[in-house]
Order: sequence, then structure tokens, then C-alpha cells
Amino acid sequence: MHVTVNGARLYFDVEGAGLVPDGAVMRQKPVVVLVHGGPGADHSHYKPAWSPLSEIAQLIFYDHRGNGRSDLCGPDTWTLDQWADDLKGLCDALGLEKPIVAGTSFGGFVTQAYATRYPNHPGKLILTSTAARMDFEQVFAAFGRLAGAEAEAVARAYWTDPNAEQRQRYAEVCVPHYQLNRADAVDWLARSHGPPDTALHFNGPRNEQGRMDFRAALGRVQCPVLVLAGEQDPITPIAFSEEIVACLPDGVATFHRFDRCGHGVVADRPAAAMDVIRRFIQS
Repeated sequence: MHVTVNGARLYFDVEGAGLVPDGAVMRQKPVVVLVHGGPGADHSHYKPAWSPLSEIAQLIFYDHRGNGRSDLCGPDTWTLDQWADDLKGLCDALGLEKPIVAGTSFGGFVTQAYATRYPNHPGKLILTSTAARMDFEQVFAAFGRLAGAEAEAVARAYWTDPNAEQRQRYAEVCVPHYQLNRADAVDWLARSHGPPDTALHFNGPRNEQGRMDFRAALGRVQCPVLVLAGEQDPITPIAFSEEIVACLPDGVATFHRFDRCGHGVVADRPAAAMDVIRRFIQS
């Protein structure tokens, strides 16, 4: 399905009913909007990993502009401010009030942009394997610890100078180390659909990814926030999530760190991660 938001046709999908019969009444389930990673990908990494939550919530999947099955638009619109405005606009178009917004990796960047631009809008936030700012030297060191000198060198080459050739090499050498559950990573990467130009435009220290810094703005967040991170995550090392928690107002954040877990928290530790997320949604 598509809906036009801020001049772009955004693809979205829905899993689970919003209204369910409960005796003599119809009960409204909470709504979770899933904000995908990338950029240059789509929402498919959430399927089927997050599908069990449809028992307790209605799930809204969508593709950002410039990603997946949504309009490509132009590079001048591939910005965190625009993606944040699109997230808010999607919620408005679908009539969603106080949604639970869950952002993973790059989706977490977009979610932070949205929550700091519209602090009264979300009901709750879930931030998984993400960062308030990128410290690329920490990323390179993490790849070195987890995968050796070659992976560290390839990561440095791509992130300092994003281009199509370096991106292919990075996909071959570094991306397999994102998750401990390699089979799941192979599957969702094969399913993923999105133009690489969006990533090349956004990634790296000289582009917006290197300039973003939500640390001060996170003080404006008003709703409960669940932060999830893996101890063996090389691309958003766990120190990045610790920084997010430290920047949020007192009493807002709940932080869960998972051992034996990489960038794919739900993929690597599905039972434990889903239990934490389910309890947060229902709390």
C-alpha cells in the first residue's frame, strides 16, 4: 500500500488488527511504527522477527523516501529532518496518536530526529542498536576486535570514503560480522530492496551521518524510551547506546544490554529481546 506524505509516495504495510473484540466491546491495541535501518534498504529486516508482537499490538511497517518501495525523490530530500517529518506525516495520514515508534540502526537516527522535533507526539520509543552520534574510530576498532585487521581496514576504507566499489567490498568482508546469527543476516540482506545511492549520499564523516549529534536534543524527549544493544555490535558499539541513555532525561530510559549479541538484537537473541519489548509495550 502507498500513502502520499510530504509530496512522496511512501510504501507501508500493516500486520495485526488495531481493533479487536473483547467481550461486549472493541478494544484498541497499541500501535508500533517500525522505522527501518539502512539507508538504501527497506522494512523487510523486521519481518518475520517482529511479527509475534502483532498478538499484542498493531504493527506498521514502512519504507523511507529514497528507500525500498517508496518514491526515490531527490538527494536534497535525503536528510534526517525530512525523514523525521515523513515519519510524523505518516502517523498523521494514518490517524495514529501517541504511537510506539521503534527505530533500529539508521532507523534509530530517524526516530531520534522525529522525537526531538516532535517531543509531544510519540507515546513510547524503542531504540535498538543505534547512536546519538557516530564515532567512526570506535567503529573501526570494534571491527578489528571482532573480525581482525582486514575487516578494520575495509570498514575504514568504506566509511571514510563511501563509494560503490568500497561498499561492495564492505558488504563482503564486514557486513557478515554485524550479527552472530549469520543465516538470518543472509536471508534479510537478500530480501532487502533499496537503491545504494541513498547510503552513499548519507554515510560517512563528511556527510550527514558524520554531522548528526542528538546528544543535547535528547533532553527534550518526554516519553518512556527502551534502549536495546548488543555487546558484540561492531557498527554501533554498545558505548553508543550508553551515551543515548546518559543524554535522556532522568527516569525516561530503560536500558537492556545483551551478551552473545551483535547488531541484530532481535535476530541474535529473539526470545530475550522479544520478552523485553513485549513487557515495555504492555507496561
